Amino acid sequence: MLGAPFPARPLAVQPTSVPPSSPPRDHTLDACFLGPYGENDTLLEKLLVEFLRDHVYWRRNFHPEDPPAIGTAAAQHPDYLAFEARMRRELHQLSAALKRSVPFHSPRYIGHMASDLLLPGLAAQMLALPYNPNNVSEDSAPVTVEMEVQVGLQLARMLGYPHDPAQPACAFGHLTSGGTLANYQALRLALALKAFPLALRAARVPEIELPPDDWSAFNLAGADAITLLEAWQRWLAAQAPSARVRWLRAVEAERIEQRGLAGFFAAHPSLRVPRVFAPITAHYSWSKGVKLLGLGRDQLELVPTRGMRLDLDAFEARLAQCAREREPVLIAVAVLGSTEYGTIDPVDGVLAARERSRASGLDFAVHVDAAWGGYLATLFREEDGTLRPHEAVAAEFKYFPSTALHAAFGALGGTDSVTVDPHKLGYLPFGSGAFVCRDHRAMALLAERADYVFHGDAAPDYMTRYRGLGQYIPEGSKSGAAVAGVYVTHKVLPLDHRHFGRLPRATVRAAEAFYERALRFAGEQAGRLNVRVPFEPDSNLVCLALNPHGNRSPARANAFMRRLHATLRVDPHQPLQVKEFFGSVTTLRPDLLGGEETCRILASLGLDPGEADEPLLILRHTLMNPYLIDHENGISYIERYFDFLGRCTAALMTEERAA
Repeated sequence: MLGAPFPARPLAVQPTSVPPSSPPRDHTLDACFLGPYGENDTLLEKLLVEFLRDHVYWRRNFHPEDPPAIGTAAAQHPDYLAFEARMRRELHQLSAALKRSVPFHSPRYIGHMASDLLLPGLAAQMLALPYNPNNVSEDSAPVTVEMEVQVGLQLARMLGYPHDPAQPACAFGHLTSGGTLANYQALRLALALKAFPLALRAARVPEIELPPDDWSAFNLAGADAITLLEAWQRWLAAQAPSARVRWLRAVEAERIEQRGLAGFFAAHPSLRVPRVFAPITAHYSWSKGVKLLGLGRDQLELVPTRGMRLDLDAFEARLAQCAREREPVLIAVAVLGSTEYGTIDPVDGVLAARERSRASGLDFAVHVDAAWGGYLATLFREEDGTLRPHEAVAAEFKYFPSTALHAAFGALGGTDSVTVDPHKLGYLPFGSGAFVCRDHRAMALLAERADYVFHGDAAPDYMTRYRGLGQYIPEGSKSGAAVAGVYVTHKVLPLDHRHFGRLPRATVRAAEAFYERALRFAGEQAGRLNVRVPFEPDSNLVCLALNPHGNRSPARANAFMRRLHATLRVDPHQPLQVKEFFGSVTTLRPDLLGGEETCRILASLGLDPGEADEPLLILRHTLMNPYLIDHENGISYIERYFDFLGRCTAALMTEERAA
């Protein structure tokens, strides 16, 4: 999917050197991170001291006529000194314990979806922490609530959604603790919008043109359901106060949020509980989501894949079956960068399949789980927010992106909602995920009332309405400091290819180099170790399958991989320095791959498919660090990694022969 086939013949590159045609050094990136060696410690220290002092001055100038509550002599009191000593002791112990943490900052770490943190976000979050804003409403976070609404608009622009609050159909987004909660919010919104037209029918609201039956009402296009919602709001506002209250109560009593699933579907016996479609590569958060929402795990149907990307033929066949059998579909999920393999589903194909299914009366929301790959969209955005042509993007890379990938990213603006994780490819602290919906007007269906927090009727303008953020989000209290980190990062590095795009550009280039090196490594190991990249990567995540030459048993291959992984994983009982590199593993499961793909991959490794009683363990490399190829010092950590991999596998096979 990256593009043209990679060359199979070895290329002449020194074991640890960078390619001779190195691009000019990007000094903007040099200022982005604390650095693998802590190179920017002075910069971070200056920022923290400056803004800590600024915070203290703010406290002192709030009401300078108030006397200091803590006397100047307090610091000399024995109790004060004892408390300080205990605090210092515990902090020193914490600092010592944290030295056993995973070194995400290092180019030697190529395991899970974590890397060094962007300085703008890290400093902004630390700056905001002493203010302790709670983004439930502007009463407790008058500054960071508005920042959160702006973050939603920043992400909407990156995705190709309408992002002008003056426009009626503007997008809306908010931060979450992570992608799991964002995916849950997508399910909540899709169900609320799908079920609302039936509440209007059941309440027998007059003077509004309603669908003729429950099936058609349950299969309105999202835009049509929003039009119906706005018609209801206008009609309700025109009623006398007493009639308004009566009709509001009548409709609310029929809503799925009031009745619950059992009561709602009992009131509409011709309907069945809707399906949720997701590719079999989807994150397990979708299983959590259907359980939390009460739909049940049985309603989540995992669609087969081809090469770890959603199989459009299989998907369309199931949609046709659902239309024939009048089985409703709530939402279809496309994955923009699976967390295990980094593969990207054909978002454009999913939208086209929905358009065709509408002709048979079946409609549903389309959500993109871009928790991993969302920020790759910056590579496809001009500074004015428009989509870059395929040729312009491809000119910056050797293979990336294929025409299929460009089409998938270009189609994001036509979907209904997207999950993005700033704490992944946004290089920001955990936990900051994000949910973004294409049309904010649907969010009215999720509004919750709490009189002690939210006051008065819904505000007429966009920004004022969403300052009461807690009405619309799953959380109650939430950190405004995390919001500040995301907002400032997006202001310092706007979400387009010339600014934030510098980061994914560096890492995708590293993925291309890693892929080429993997193919050369396979040639170098021929006759000793079978090495395969099971499928071409779509992003900066590359998997590698290994099997000792001559071995036919998948079980023995897995045992070999477990021993190899032991050399790549953090061991809290050993100093970090004994590890040369850190990596992760995942599995290739026949139910994910399908029979044909399973046989192809196993056969290419010299394994007997008939003996595959367990999923095949493979190495998983997340190439987030922008310094994997260090042009300044002439070092390629990719070359060093494959040198390490060759030495390590040779030692393991020698041990096996001696055993």
